[in-house]
Amino acid sequence: MTFALTMALALLLDWLFGWPRWLFTRIGHPVTWIGHLISQLDARLNRQGSTRGHRIMVGAVSSLFVVAVCAVAGLALQAVLPGGIVGVVFGALLAWPLLAARSLHDHVADVQKPLAAGNIERARTAVSMIVGRDPAALDEPGIARSAIESLAENTSDGITAPLFWGVLFGLPGIAAYKAINTLDSMIGYRNDKYEAYGKPAARLDDLVNWIPARLTGLCFVLVSPDRQRAWQVMRRDAHLHRSPNAGWPEAAMAAGLNCRLSGPRTYGDRLEQHPWVNDGAPDPDAATIGDALAMLKRCLAVIAGLLLVLAVLIYGASF
Repeated sequence: MTFALTMALALLLDWLFGWPRWLFTRIGHPVTWIGHLISQLDARLNRQGSTRGHRIMVGAVSSLFVVAVCAVAGLALQAVLPGGIVGVVFGALLAWPLLAARSLHDHVADVQKPLAAGNIERARTAVSMIVGRDPAALDEPGIARSAIESLAENTSDGITAPLFWGVLFGLPGIAAYKAINTLDSMIGYRNDKYEAYGKPAARLDDLVNWIPARLTGLCFVLVSPDRQRAWQVMRRDAHLHRSPNAGWPEAAMAAGLNCRLSGPRTYGDRLEQHPWVNDGAPDPDAATIGDALAMLKRCLAVIAGLLLVLAVLIYGASF
């Protein structure tokens, strides 16, 4: 019961409060602490002159070290928690900053509002905070697609996956997952600097997100207006995505919103050709982003409900 109920309460805290700015200015955020450790190891160990094999090995060791540090920290904190409801509350307080439901919603809403008002430049600035593609190359549909794709993918990475591993293993599980996800976001790139050093982190991130991504896609199917079509599109188009995981929530959301996602996109001076997800549907706009935010809220309600049901079932089975 404890882990499921702890994660449900952590999700509620995150949705109600996010991570307050006053708290961030005083102590930072666990992700920034993890990021500092990753940066220190990167600066010391990622040698450009080393062979590719050596850089992969060193990247694997450094990534596992970061994950181990976070898991051990979570285990130590969990070991000193009291039992009963008090332990649940304190566990939820510790897990709270490792979720990103409120932050995700607010960042995407920051794109939707200026786009709906016709302020393209402000919308481009807002979307540049959540995606890596060149915002100057984005028109209104491109901005909307970027925001919705980020919402779909990060529902899995920032909400479902940490909750999944938290339910299974408690604080060590959610902390280890956050370390893996932060490693991928910082060094999991296919460029000269990180293709070798960051490869183990990227593969590990693919592994731990395999189940949560598909669960997130299923959740979007459940909250879609036409569940049968959303299921069909997700199964048909998920593999079209360049990521082995992101295509599942993205395809389900595209079907649920009746819009097309993915397609060609620009990174710096490089144009990358990608197939359309839910091809044949119209392009999204500002109103579609609003519909996507509504889908997120319904998905969060489903997740919270499932956590509570799981807590009750486990509690009942213990008697």
